[in-house]
Amino acid sequence: MKAIKALLIFVILVVLSLLGYNLFPEQKLPGVNKIDSLVILKSKRQLLAYAEGTVIKTYKISLGKNPVGPKQCEGDKRTPEGSYVIFDKNPNSGYHKNLGISYPNEQDIERHIGMKEPIGGEIKIHGLKNGLGFIGKFQRWVDWTAGCIAMTNEEVDELYKSVPIGTKILIKP
Repeated sequence: MKAIKALLIFVILVVLSLLGYNLFPEQKLPGVNKIDSLVILKSKRQLLAYAEGTVIKTYKISLGKNPVGPKQCEGDKRTPEGSYVIFDKNPNSGYHKNLGISYPNEQDIERHIGMKEPIGGEIKIHGLKNGLGFIGKFQRWVDWTAGCIAMTNEEVDELYKSVPIGTKILIKP
């Protein structure tokens, strides 16, 4: 009986801890109207937002299911590496909202010459699939996209408001 009671208390504590992790508010983006560049550090699963050369916020992210190395072709589930720009913003995405990344660039196209598979495209910074926003920060625990950069819906909302089209984005290994 004591073992069952101890197990029940343990389970309750774990559930409360997980809920606390997911629901605990994160620091909001400082009162900056414009982010002028983004840097993705794939190996650290971080997105750094810059304003006037200063990191103003670091976000935790998820990547494509096969994150090591640069994107080679459509379907490889890799997140690209290189210099790009934000070229589109979609408020009606199937994944909350998104910011479009200008993949493929010239270097990606050169690297792709001679490959049979299509190069791919449609790489975004996006939130969670519509209807699954409750997953929140738990999405960070696994790389799950087809090559995009995923964040919580609240984090994408922050970037969506502060990142203009044309913003430079550097994606590093």
